Amino acid sequence: MSETASDDLSELERDLMADIAAASDEAAIEQVRVAAIGKKGAVSERMKTLGRMSPEERQVMGPALNGLKARVTEAIADRKAELRAAAIEARLAEETVDVTLPVRPSPVETGRIHPITQVVDEITAICADMGFAIAEGPDIETDYYNFTALNFPPDHPAREMHDTFFLAPGEDGERKVLRTHTSPVQMRTMEAQKPPIRVAIPGKTYRHDSDATHTPMFHQLEALVVDEVTTVAHLKWTIETFCKAFFEVDEVAMRYRPSYFPFTEPSLEVDIQCDRSRPGEVRFGEGNDWMEILGCGMVHPNVLRAGGLDPDVYQGFAWGIGIDRLAMLKYGMPDLRAFFDADVRWLSHYGFRPLDMPTLFGGLSR
Repeated sequence: MSETASDDLSELERDLMADIAAASDEAAIEQVRVAAIGKKGAVSERMKTLGRMSPEERQVMGPALNGLKARVTEAIADRKAELRAAAIEARLAEETVDVTLPVRPSPVETGRIHPITQVVDEITAICADMGFAIAEGPDIETDYYNFTALNFPPDHPAREMHDTFFLAPGEDGERKVLRTHTSPVQMRTMEAQKPPIRVAIPGKTYRHDSDATHTPMFHQLEALVVDEVTTVAHLKWTIETFCKAFFEVDEVAMRYRPSYFPFTEPSLEVDIQCDRSRPGEVRFGEGNDWMEILGCGMVHPNVLRAGGLDPDVYQGFAWGIGIDRLAMLKYGMPDLRAFFDADVRWLSHYGFRPLDMPTLFGGLSR
């Protein structure tokens, strides 16, 4: 092969390789392929000249042209693969559709404990620290446990239909009631165990009443202590200690007013010092205002007798407060009816995180 022919093939190869490298997409590389090794391409046209050459020239130019064609073909294939891969990546990036759902928060993050459940847990923690056990009883009670054993006179207004939910008479003609207070559990506890008795009784109670601060079903806490030596001083200390722990204040002033309950004698109502100067907010342990929070008293001798205890040997005290009212006072909830509306928005606002269990050493309301 002459030096001129060799230079011509080298220059052709450089030009074709430059065109291949410059191709920006698959259409451009296809044009380079046709121009190089197509039927009328630069390499193909030179291949056609082999027939007009002498055997000696063909022996030299044949391998040179075939080698050129092979190198150009391989370079075109490699570049075409690169461009195809780049085109696929660009298309995927442009046309990507996210068909996945966002990760849902775990139940621990979204779930909330109802304020009533939270307050019951707080009460349980406080009472357990004070040496009280938790007692429970049935929601459907007999007239005896709900009224008679608790020293209610036969003509007491609480026995009337407008105050109490009575059930249809049974086969024996007795009409049971939805308990109007948790006090029947006092009687069942005294019948089941001997003094000393120290029990706290949280539970549901039912009465004909419905407004912003009353509902037909509500929750009540009752505490009962029976021992051979039990005085009003013990009662006052217990209530004061409970209130300071529940409202999380260091000191709280209280005043006691005479009252009347069939099952206690003497009977007292308790007011707690508070500050209501800020609209919609009540602060305990400060201020010059007073708020009634509970009723209490020494257990009536007739109730002790009904429980199988001798009132000449044993004395006791009891006090009760609405759990719903406790929640409203502590956490600033204006309407009791919202407790039972099952509104997820309300529960998300006022509810408590599931793992924030109240403890006296870690804090009741975190």
